[in-house]
Amino acid sequence: MTDTILTNGIKDRAGQNGYFKKGCNPLALTGRSKLQNERASLNQQIIRQMRMRAGAENLLRATSNNKVCDMVVLELSYINSNLQLLMEQLEGLNSSVEVYQNIQETSSIPLIPLGLKETKEMDFSVSFKDFILEHYSEDGSSFEEEIADLMDLRQACRTPSRNDAGIEILAKYFSHIPLLESRFFSATRQMGIFFTWYDSFTGVPVCQQNVSLEKASILFNIGALYTQIGTRCNRQTGAGLQDAITAFQKAAGVLHHLKETFTHTPSYDMSPSMLSMLIKMMLAQAQECLFEKIALSGIRNEFFSLLKMAHEAAKVGDTYDQVHQSMSQTPIKDNVPFFWSTMAQVKTHHYRSLAHYFLATALLDHQPSDDEDQQEKALSQAYDAMPDGRSPLDILRKIEERRQIGKAHLRRAVIGHEEGLRIHSLCRHLRKLDVLQAILQASHNRSLAKFNDNNREDEFTDYLEAPDIISKTEHKAEMETPMSTKVKVTDFFRRLGPLSVFSAKQRWTAPRTVRLRLEDRDLGFTLRGDPVPVQVTSLDPLCPAVDGLKEGDYIVAVGDADCKWMVVSDVMRLLKDVDEDGIDIRVVSLMDSGLRSSLDENLSLSQLSTRSSSLS
Repeated sequence: MTDTILTNGIKDRAGQNGYFKKGCNPLALTGRSKLQNERASLNQQIIRQMRMRAGAENLLRATSNNKVCDMVVLELSYINSNLQLLMEQLEGLNSSVEVYQNIQETSSIPLIPLGLKETKEMDFSVSFKDFILEHYSEDGSSFEEEIADLMDLRQACRTPSRNDAGIEILAKYFSHIPLLESRFFSATRQMGIFFTWYDSFTGVPVCQQNVSLEKASILFNIGALYTQIGTRCNRQTGAGLQDAITAFQKAAGVLHHLKETFTHTPSYDMSPSMLSMLIKMMLAQAQECLFEKIALSGIRNEFFSLLKMAHEAAKVGDTYDQVHQSMSQTPIKDNVPFFWSTMAQVKTHHYRSLAHYFLATALLDHQPSDDEDQQEKALSQAYDAMPDGRSPLDILRKIEERRQIGKAHLRRAVIGHEEGLRIHSLCRHLRKLDVLQAILQASHNRSLAKFNDNNREDEFTDYLEAPDIISKTEHKAEMETPMSTKVKVTDFFRRLGPLSVFSAKQRWTAPRTVRLRLEDRDLGFTLRGDPVPVQVTSLDPLCPAVDGLKEGDYIVAVGDADCKWMVVSDVMRLLKDVDEDGIDIRVVSLMDSGLRSSLDENLSLSQLSTRSSSLS
């Protein structure tokens, strides 16, 4: 096996499956690497404190000594305080969105990515070698390269690059897991391999021998990596916005697949309620990017264009309101970072206020035109019920009414922006985002200036309450299941034979060596393969050549040639060269006699079969 050194100091291994790239350098001093390293450190500290707490609680239950009880209770208070501090630090990491944004991003509201779940390093070598020897009767040490390739691939999944190559690494390992499960993980035997993954929100570890935890956690990280790719896109360009939209839609699709497929995963960050909230958040961010894409080329100060933008902004506001409501439910609210729920609330007010501003501008800056009928229809579709029961045509034709309703919308825009700024000030992590505060303040100032421009000092009429604007969009964000989660891979342990036969759920006899001698070019049995490996059928009990063979035996070697992947014609070519002394063949038999007998049934013409007479 050869290794090549890349410029970033990380190796690529050239194993039997070809080159596959390893992950990013975990020691690289990038902002994201620092965060992930700090997350790993916090996870270790949390698990230590939880072990100490469990020990103290056990001692408290076991002792009846009052003095010991007082000491243990005091120790528990220290441990719980430490755990609370560690949880707050982890929440701070989940609130650190700046390092995930595009470095060129200076005028867009930041988006929220998911942090990757952390896992402990795994060593499969001893367990897999023992299983290969015991179950497959093969020398486990001959598979050291394959095991090393597998462990390298899993290690790479711990530090994937934030691009398509990182997704590919995770997807490859995810596609390998079902093959490993079939090869090594039997329902009747425990491998002694424990998979440990840490909850991305609480840092609480989950440890299982069940490989389902491994599959679910890798799938979660694929979705999380898509969110990090989405936040990294340059949202000042149309192509960058489209990439961000696609990434968030794929993230939602992956998380939805995780929610529908792995329903009993013990880690809280993969619970159905949490995944449902995360899906809504990803679709909301995709909808926000769709709005930005529409507005990227500029918003025309034209009646229909402004009404369209009002609907689009209201749609973004409503999607974030749904996200915030989901985050406010128990038990999600106890685990979601306060930063997240506050950000969703701020964006709800911001985009709803933008909707009122756009509609107010349409009413205040534009007079009825030649297409008055179309304007009337568009305005009537802006509300569920018209303001104060007035007709759309009257509003369009009467300047004073149009001004009053426009002012009412501006008033709601100003109040909404002020509320967004107030909520923003309550979260210390949000206050660190200068670009967010600048956008919120600029939007508020614009709405307030327009309100003052249309306000009269001598106006003492009662304020009209502007109704809600109907939220609708021409481009709704939808979940998109990426094909990258289903990639074609080559089984690391292909040399063990076809997985349909040589799997962990099958029990085999040890390979037997049979000396095959041909008489009158007659083998005395039939060979069958569907498609591989080749199986012995229709034994002739009177033929001495079949001594030592059984119905249903699989031929795994002819002489020195491995036959596990050979079809009937290939095996027959090897047998044609047998001399008078004969040749040794190796065969294995299924231990389950019922299964073995079923393999002999229903021999059809479609199966590859030949009689020994074809040798002559």
